[in-house]
Amino acid sequence: MGMLGGKTVIRSTYENARETGLFHDVFVVTDSEIIYNEISRNGGKAIMSIQEHETGSDRIAEAVKDLDCDIVINIQGDEPFVKRDPLEKLIQVFRQDDKNEVDVATLIREINDPKIIEDPNYVKVVKDKNNYALYFSRSVIPYPREKTLLANYYEHVGVYAFRKQALLSFYELPMLQNETAEKIECIRYLEYGMRIKVIETTFVGVEIDTPEDLELANKIIKEQENKIF
Repeated sequence: MGMLGGKTVIRSTYENARETGLFHDVFVVTDSEIIYNEISRNGGKAIMSIQEHETGSDRIAEAVKDLDCDIVINIQGDEPFVKRDPLEKLIQVFRQDDKNEVDVATLIREINDPKIIEDPNYVKVVKDKNNYALYFSRSVIPYPREKTLLANYYEHVGVYAFRKQALLSFYELPMLQNETAEKIECIRYLEYGMRIKVIETTFVGVEIDTPEDLELANKIIKEQENKIF
């Protein structure tokens, strides 16, 4: 496990999520004994997956099916810099949803760099006028057929909030064509008619997937420490 400011990345992410004070409880859901033990021995709460799963949503659904909760927030374990403000905005979506029209809420941010827009590793999203997701893709969407017309592009930030029932429904539904092709789990919700509210944010996290990502994250930690002192 990578180390970040003297702690493992997963422990830093867990503790930062808990310290926001937004949640009744915080768990790490994992299929790794190493991660499970890392959280447990440092006073945290972890749930061990029983089955193998295709997506994070499937794993979380298994973990929460017997928990007494209405809304579930999913923060990726490699996102240690997630902030309180965007998480609070996700929760507010459900507090304001008197008609229970929203099944899932997730974060997006505007992008302007052509390299990111064209990079299939960055998931793009298009939304309607009421800020519901129309589609997610690794391709360039919307496609600029007329190069002289400017389009707005949004990147999907992989932080979700689910109604528990939507999550459990997701767990029971098989993958369909578009999710299988794109390898983007939130497409499953759309393919089965569930509604995803998107919340624009300026938050830019550091997903720690490579040694270079970890090096960048540690640089950020040192910069933050220097500002404090």
